[in-house]
Amino acid sequence: QVKNKAPAEVQITAEQLLREAKERELELLPPPPQQKITDVEELNDYKLRKRKTFEDNIRKNRTVISNWIKYAQWEESLKEIQRARSIYERALDVDYRNVTLWLKYAEMEMKNRQVNHARNIWDRAITTLPRVNQFWYKYTYMEEMLGNVAGSRQVFERWMEWQPEEQAWHSYINFELRYKEVDRARSIYERYILFRALAALVLVHPDVKNWIKYARFEEKHSYFAHARKVYERAVEFFGEEHMDEHLYVAFAKFEENQKEFERVRVIYKYALDRIPKQDAQNLFKNYTIFEKKFGDRRGIEDIIVSKRRFQYEEEVKANPHNYDAWFDYLRLVESDAGAESVREVYERAIANVPPIQEKRHWKRYIYLWINYALYEELEAKAKRTRQVYQACLELLPHKKFTFAKMWLLYAQFEIRQKNLPLARRALGTSIGKCPKNKLFKGYIELELQLREFDRCRKLYEKFLEFAPENCTSWIKFAELETILGDIDRARAIYELAIGQPRLDMPEVLWKSYIDFEIEQEEYEKTRNLYRRLLQRTQHVKVWISLAQFELSAGQDERLPRCRQVYEEANRAMRSCEEKEERVMLLEAWRSFEEEFGTQATKERIDKLMPEKIKKRRKLQAEDGSDAGWEEYYDYIFPEDTANQPNLKLLAMAKLWKKQQQESEAAAADPDKDIDESQT
Repeated sequence: QVKNKAPAEVQITAEQLLREAKERELELLPPPPQQKITDVEELNDYKLRKRKTFEDNIRKNRTVISNWIKYAQWEESLKEIQRARSIYERALDVDYRNVTLWLKYAEMEMKNRQVNHARNIWDRAITTLPRVNQFWYKYTYMEEMLGNVAGSRQVFERWMEWQPEEQAWHSYINFELRYKEVDRARSIYERYILFRALAALVLVHPDVKNWIKYARFEEKHSYFAHARKVYERAVEFFGEEHMDEHLYVAFAKFEENQKEFERVRVIYKYALDRIPKQDAQNLFKNYTIFEKKFGDRRGIEDIIVSKRRFQYEEEVKANPHNYDAWFDYLRLVESDAGAESVREVYERAIANVPPIQEKRHWKRYIYLWINYALYEELEAKAKRTRQVYQACLELLPHKKFTFAKMWLLYAQFEIRQKNLPLARRALGTSIGKCPKNKLFKGYIELELQLREFDRCRKLYEKFLEFAPENCTSWIKFAELETILGDIDRARAIYELAIGQPRLDMPEVLWKSYIDFEIEQEEYEKTRNLYRRLLQRTQHVKVWISLAQFELSAGQDERLPRCRQVYEEANRAMRSCEEKEERVMLLEAWRSFEEEFGTQATKERIDKLMPEKIKKRRKLQAEDGSDAGWEEYYDYIFPEDTANQPNLKLLAMAKLWKKQQQESEAAAADPDKDIDESQT
């Protein structure tokens, strides 16, 4: 047993083993001794022994053809052609399908200039094995080398009846061209591309490349009309079902060589319109190169547009709901194509309705309809535009969601067409089906522009019934009444508004109401409004705003009133937990006193200002564990300190601790105190 299974330090590869064996030549055998034959009897004896050896080998295994071939070649080396021929015939009786046997047999006859025997062997070979092309190639080559052109042509004709591969046809054509038989080569090409199998009735070689080779053959021999006819026949032959870009590229290049640039352009456009875009990459490339070489600016732009259209077609085919790709595609089509083409692309785009009825999936899709309607209005007639808007509005699931933009654009379109009843009907329908703030605002704005104030009042009433918490609507309604001069209605609207149980922006509503009363110079009502607001909230900004109002009221007692508001606010906010708001109030009060107060009032407000101190508090994580400490700033107000004796005791303790630290430091370093006293 091997105990140490670790790999050896020196590794030996198979390559090293083979190299060492070659260098040492371990299996090298000495060559056999040479035998010298001096007379006929020794020669006959040698022949007898060799023939016996060969016959024994053949008898052992008749199917090993190499034994037969070695035997025949040995007889051939002795110029015993008849014996070699007999051996080959015996071998063919054993395996007549062996290609090598036929080739060696025929080569022996040709090598010994037995032409008729060689022809006989080739005829037997191609009759027995007609699908072995090598027999045909060698047979035709032998006849051509012998100068028997007619015989070689006859062999080619026999070969073509077997419908061989393409190279065989090209060999036949090249054979005819070597002897300047252009007409014969043309007839072979005709048979080559249109030859039908008798049994299957299908084309043997219907490839496009064969037609192209035929046309180039005609072009090479300066038969340009024939070449053009070949290309035209190829286009007609393959039709629109089996179109290939290589055929059209070759056709276009042929016409380009003939300086027929208009024909080239027509060929490229014809092909690009009919070949699937994913199969026309090479066609696009060649068309672009042609236009850059021989076209004008318009032609180059056309090919670039065509290429971009192909890209967009691929994108929308891959994902029909990629609306951004549709937008880019439509932008391109609108800049280049006619109205019918643009309309067709729009119809294809809007047919891709989002599969899910959720508004977020429809937000991009709806702009396809909007752009379609605007295009029809600007480029086409109004009747189609109305149909587009109506079709879009019928498509939208209004019970789940709607798009106010679409209703408003339709109404604006009808107004541009001077059809006001239809616009009002559309907006009324929208409010009835799917009321939204934006729809109410758009309808009210329309009626305001038309100066229909009674309609505006009705719309505002409907709007506020639908959304009573919308402060902006209340404010706009009151402003409308103010503009119309009906102050009592405006005030009543404000009173109704602030009495609502739920409001989205109450501070904006109260501010608007207060500003309204200030504009009307109703100062007592303004003060009452402030007091009513302070009953609901004690926010510092309300107190500051009231103080500023008293300051700007313009009366003789404005300063005492303002100072009284600040004092009342300070008393009210002592119980407030938000100390920053109280600091904000005191800073506003101090600013007021610095501008309008006396020295005594300034000193008084300075005494009220708090002290800012840094504190630490313990933090806890969400799971209740300790999360460390944090520092924060706190404010200590003098008024609160006077009411809390514990704070005074704490301050005295801090002062005592500081004095203790100073005395300990002095006792620890007496020399320093002496030096300082001497100094």
